[in-house]
Amino acid sequence: MSGTSGGTYLGMPAFPEAAHDAVRDTTLRGNLRHATHTIRAKRAHAVAEVSDWAELREAGKRIKDHTLRHLDRYLVQVEETVTAAGGTVHWAADAEEANRIVAGLVRETGESEVVKVKSMATQEIGLNEALEAEGIRAYETDLAELIVQLGKDRPSHILVPAIHRNRGEIREIFAREMSEWGRPAPEGLTDSPAELAEAARLHLREKFLRAKVGISGANFVVAETGTLVVVESEGNGRMCLTLPETLISVVGIEKIVPTWRDLEVFLQTLPRSSTAERMNPYTSMWTGTSDSDRADGPRTFHLVLLDNGRTDTLADEVGRQALRCIRCSACLNVCPVYERAGGHAYGSVYPGPIGAILSPQLRGTGSEIDASLPYASSLCGACYEVCPVAIDIPEVLVHLRERVAQGGTATREGAKVVLRPAKGHAAERAAMRAARWAFGRPGALRAGQRLASRTRRLHPRTLPGPGRAWSESRDLPPVPAEPFRDWWRRTNGGEDGAK
Repeated sequence: MSGTSGGTYLGMPAFPEAAHDAVRDTTLRGNLRHATHTIRAKRAHAVAEVSDWAELREAGKRIKDHTLRHLDRYLVQVEETVTAAGGTVHWAADAEEANRIVAGLVRETGESEVVKVKSMATQEIGLNEALEAEGIRAYETDLAELIVQLGKDRPSHILVPAIHRNRGEIREIFAREMSEWGRPAPEGLTDSPAELAEAARLHLREKFLRAKVGISGANFVVAETGTLVVVESEGNGRMCLTLPETLISVVGIEKIVPTWRDLEVFLQTLPRSSTAERMNPYTSMWTGTSDSDRADGPRTFHLVLLDNGRTDTLADEVGRQALRCIRCSACLNVCPVYERAGGHAYGSVYPGPIGAILSPQLRGTGSEIDASLPYASSLCGACYEVCPVAIDIPEVLVHLRERVAQGGTATREGAKVVLRPAKGHAAERAAMRAARWAFGRPGALRAGQRLASRTRRLHPRTLPGPGRAWSESRDLPPVPAEPFRDWWRRTNGGEDGAK
């Protein structure tokens, strides 16, 4: 499940090719349609209950923008407050460094297995695979992540990673795979949600009670106190955060909020936008370590602050708004493209509209899949309307399309980003140069328009060569019998205004 670390995702074909089979999978489309429409309707109802939703949305946007502008100061404050509370802070420039740090910390404990809270940051860096290479087995404990792991699959949604699976498929996965990972599924297991949940509960319970090391991400880090926050709906995260003696949290540097008062805004908007709940059933917060055998929480706590392309994204005045994202997944549930193509086609742990703008910035647009992601959208704007922190996703998509079209591709090499000319856009650039030449010479433009009108019956219905990809899905606009300038001169009896 690696992303920027260069595993499963990178090397995938461009989005249109990856989505080709997905849109023809009727079972997949049915699963996605049912799930996204259900979540979408519940979210709309939950948001409608809040009279000041627009104000909360604007407040969240401003808090995030303020934090990103002063991120250098808040990162130093987080290090100071976490250290003062008994934790240890580590800095990771990229996925490789983060994986090396976490694997080293686990080895120091002498343990060979860990339990994990659902974490997109650890998926982004391919932590499970890195730990496996070191002889350490990582057990996912979130129900949907457990389904994905047991099924040797990849997540396809931010909130519901197994959204592409139905109950029958989940029952088959549990019955076939659970015994290889621990306690087997009960005999005669059906696809009843209650039975599936009970099977997962029994399977995970022994792991929770045995594990000495837990690994998590965080939804928020409060700079004021060094407190980390995880919100969830099942309680598995609470078990991972309180039972193990050692806790390692891998957190993107953009997850910081300055104060507890700022946190209040997001604890109202995140649950309604993600699970359509007024508040999360489990909101776990911890500050530093516990020094008592009878108290909950870890005795040893490590915070790994992850960059992995975020600083480069921060430098882009338009693209940086993607770092406001609080991972609610509301944009996925309203996106007509995601609903039909599913999450795997995006080639990233971050699918849907947010993935289409976040992945090309974190990873650069040097790969085929990343160069195509900004085009994986109809620009309908539904994603912007539901975003609880007002990320203008269509604006960033167009901005990234410009970067790709102009050849300003960015490729990560270690901790650096190297810009290189893009491949495959020579015809487009030549066409743009020809258009610039014509529009700068009114006489040549007028002659070209008249020639096009007089030969319009000879014009092809589709474009040749590279233009065929465009005209296969669009009708070429018909050329008028008379250019506009000639019509203007004839009807107004004067000049056409060209200089």
